[in-house]
Amino acid sequence: MNILIIKLSAIGDVIHALAIPPFIKETFKDAHIAWAVEKAAAPLVEASPDVDDVIVVPKKEIRSLKGFIKNIVPLKNSLQSRKYDYSLDLQGLLKSALVAKLANAKTKLGTANMREGSCFISKSVKGKHKDGHIVERYLDVARAMGAKGEPKGFRLNMPSEVKSKVHKILENIAGNFSTDIERLRYAALIIGGNWPNKRWGAENFAKLSDALFEKGIAPVIFGAGKIDEETRNEIFERAEHNPMDLVNKTNLLDAAELLSKAKIAVGGDTGLMHMAAGLGVRCVMLMGPTNKERNGPFLQEENAIEVNRDCKGCWKRKCPKDLDCLSAISVNTVMENVNEVI
Repeated sequence: MNILIIKLSAIGDVIHALAIPPFIKETFKDAHIAWAVEKAAAPLVEASPDVDDVIVVPKKEIRSLKGFIKNIVPLKNSLQSRKYDYSLDLQGLLKSALVAKLANAKTKLGTANMREGSCFISKSVKGKHKDGHIVERYLDVARAMGAKGEPKGFRLNMPSEVKSKVHKILENIAGNFSTDIERLRYAALIIGGNWPNKRWGAENFAKLSDALFEKGIAPVIFGAGKIDEETRNEIFERAEHNPMDLVNKTNLLDAAELLSKAKIAVGGDTGLMHMAAGLGVRCVMLMGPTNKERNGPFLQEENAIEVNRDCKGCWKRKCPKDLDCLSAISVNTVMENVNEVI
């Protein structure tokens, strides 16, 4: 059986979908699974041992008319180099519908929430989890083609250069906290968030960092971009004990390998937190504008802390009330949950 998964972006959404290939192969052990994805998230898909072929869709190149004309035929040829029995459109947008159309699988399936006319290309699967967790919605599409079994996370096979780099980072972390790699226990503090109201704030992370340090758990800050750098700087100004700084110092694969070895991960509803959950790391996720039923840490939704506000789960990128959403979650509450989880 030949299967094409279509999940092009964004990185957090691709991370959610990484649970699908191993789930499919529990039932169809000899299935050939290809995945169409944009360049930014391709390294993650390439690291999955359950994905047999990765087709990189040239997003930037096909934006212009000239680029579209130049690249559409090679993309079509790549997608049609194998005759697919199924295509699974887990994106449900116009751009993923184009990929599904070009691939021309015998059976085209899509998620419960198809948009931008994608339902006219792929059949929308409205399974029993159509209003549930996003990963379960994706799994329902796989179930529609006969896949069975218990949902799990995912595995990633890292290149040797990633393992070598991560080993050196772990040695540095261990050295900074006067221990060795074998005894090192560290917490991944995921300080970022692509929505302003998904961010917990530097003061809170600084206090949490100190509390973890006093408990004998090394706090390690993960993040990327200018805003996370600013947050990191403020954390260092406020914290009594300096955490380990990995902001803008890792790529996706480095971060995944480091997260897989963490004792616990703490942060908002963002890609690296979902990465940690998918890899089986215990997570305490702080949630405000989104809810744990749909976006909580998969298979450990009970470890999510939802803000105690009437407007929680509003799904608004910017708070219309101009509230600092996650500030209502105290450091003490987070530490209580950390203690329960570990």
